[in-house]
Amino acid sequence: MLDLKFVREHPEIVRADLMKRGDTDKLPWVDEVLEMDRRVRELTVEIGNLRNRRNVVSREISRARRSGEDISPLLSEAAGLPERIREAEAERGRLSEAVRYRLMRLPNILHESVPIGSDETGNVEIRCWGEPKVPEFDLVNHGALAVEHGWADFERAAKIAGAGFYFLKGRLALLDMALQRFAMDLLIRRGYTPIIPPYMMNRASYEGVTDLADFENVMYKIDGEDEYLIATSEHPMAAIYSDEIFEEKDLPLRFAGISPCFRREIGAHGIDTKGLFRVHQFHKVEQFIYSTPEQSWDLHEELIANAEEVFQRLGLPYRVVLICTGDIGTVAAKKYDLEVWMPREERYREAVSCSNCTAYQAVRLNIKVRDPVEFTKKRYLHTLNSTAIATTRAIRAILENYQNPDGSVTVPEALRPYLYGEETL
Repeated sequence: MLDLKFVREHPEIVRADLMKRGDTDKLPWVDEVLEMDRRVRELTVEIGNLRNRRNVVSREISRARRSGEDISPLLSEAAGLPERIREAEAERGRLSEAVRYRLMRLPNILHESVPIGSDETGNVEIRCWGEPKVPEFDLVNHGALAVEHGWADFERAAKIAGAGFYFLKGRLALLDMALQRFAMDLLIRRGYTPIIPPYMMNRASYEGVTDLADFENVMYKIDGEDEYLIATSEHPMAAIYSDEIFEEKDLPLRFAGISPCFRREIGAHGIDTKGLFRVHQFHKVEQFIYSTPEQSWDLHEELIANAEEVFQRLGLPYRVVLICTGDIGTVAAKKYDLEVWMPREERYREAVSCSNCTAYQAVRLNIKVRDPVEFTKKRYLHTLNSTAIATTRAIRAILENYQNPDGSVTVPEALRPYLYGEETL
């Protein structure tokens, strides 16, 4: 969320950002936050004064009693002070919660380079890599191809778990693991620490990571428990250091998370998306970085460069797009998507999301970095995240881009060491 101090000092920036996003419904919130915050601070002073008066009156009663003076006015005042304090504290609590509610839902301040657009059609292509292949023969749909070879079973998965689930079998199960290990090895060589996170998080931690009003409808909640299955390892990696303080010398801190991801929403049901492309469960290697504000924009470029190398070494054509105001969501200040070429549809499809969240998550999670000179001075750090590989989407891209006329699939050279040297599936 936005730092309250920032909103106090720069309300014009918050208003301009909401206008840029086209999120005009939240414009009144800025003035509401400022006015309620002003009243909260007044009440804090008032409560302090009332507590001090309670102590003073107590001493005055003792003094008056010793000197034989009439203490009834003092007793009357003392009797009323606790209720006045309770009322002021209750009002302050209500207002503080109202301020926090709005701050939690005001979006991050966008980077100046984010293009204006109402939806994904406003995203801007930054660069392309590779030559998109136009099929020279009728490509078999990736799901049908997997079933034909005995590499996947969608019907039996639906029987025991419902639509949107799958069994991966044989060589395709090995390909999934090969993609994970390939991406992880690449990141480890670049100084990223591998992490297997918890696969569940409690609500308080999740609210520290993202706006649940936007995200909760795609998450799985554990019935009767304060736990959600994670939608991505980004979320537990962001929450791991909540309420902690870093030393500047320890940043940037680079993580490579590996986990299953659980999402309720499938989306489109076309023949090319319903196999392995949009599913309720998949594996992903995720990049995550904690940094100082000065480091984060260079590190954002590092993250997308890592993702691009993954797809370049897999030999999969792609393009990088800069996400516009209408498609970026609440948390990111700037976001790239890497879209991989899908030859059956003859179009690019999202495979990587790469975001600089600046201090937005750190404020929600209360994660700070200490000033190396002024030891008592602290500020919120920046968090960044990016997909390295989401296996099911990459598998679809491989089954289409490397499919041969006889129905076999050539194994990308970079993956062969992880598949016992096999050159074809």
